[in-house]
Amino acid sequence: MNKPAVVLLSGGLDSATTVAIAIRDGFDVHALSFSYGQRHSTELEAAKLVAERWDVAEHKIIDVDLRAFGGSALTDDIPVPKDRPKDAISSGIPTTYVPARNTIFLSFGLAYAEVLGSVDIFIGVNALDYSGYPDCRPEYITAYEEMARLATKSAVEGSDVVSVRAPLIDMTKAEIVSLGIGLGVDYSLTVSCYDANSKGEACGRCDSCILRKRGFEEAGHSDPTRYFKPVTVA
Repeated sequence: MNKPAVVLLSGGLDSATTVAIAIRDGFDVHALSFSYGQRHSTELEAAKLVAERWDVAEHKIIDVDLRAFGGSALTDDIPVPKDRPKDAISSGIPTTYVPARNTIFLSFGLAYAEVLGSVDIFIGVNALDYSGYPDCRPEYITAYEEMARLATKSAVEGSDVVSVRAPLIDMTKAEIVSLGIGLGVDYSLTVSCYDANSKGEACGRCDSCILRKRGFEEAGHSDPTRYFKPVTVA
């Protein structure tokens, strides 16, 4: 019998690849997604499709409304940055950063893992091709893992300790794409765009779209992303 693992599944490219990695490594995946007041729900529909594609053991969608705090272009009435050059994307913390989001999501994952009797939590954060988020860095993952070891019953009782697994942390987007395709990830099911429309079509201009497009180009694979075209008036 495979060991259970909690995998945070947003419905995007990185989290879909992380599901595939966990399954490759012999875990029974218990996927956890969040309806957190984000700009669009199409990523949750994508998460459902990814979970079905990999026939995960369980897929839960948790409601936690971060719009109560706002402070991000994803949870507040703040425009999503578009058409930013490479240097701008890789420096500073953009307005699409959602305050404490990964800390909140990992805490739910930690609770779920304790109930499952699991000590393995997977998260698809990446510290190379990313938009400057502080909660995507290796030192953050290390610190959270240490906190989890102090906070869990199994660790306190001296049996098992929690491992926060971030298998993509040191990979470029191109490397992630190549790995995922090798594992059989169907990226046409995923939605990475910060400002996708109701059909799940990507804008092609936000930081996430730019990084995703570049990843496919550098990996030498065709991009299956569906992009929406602006409406033109005759």
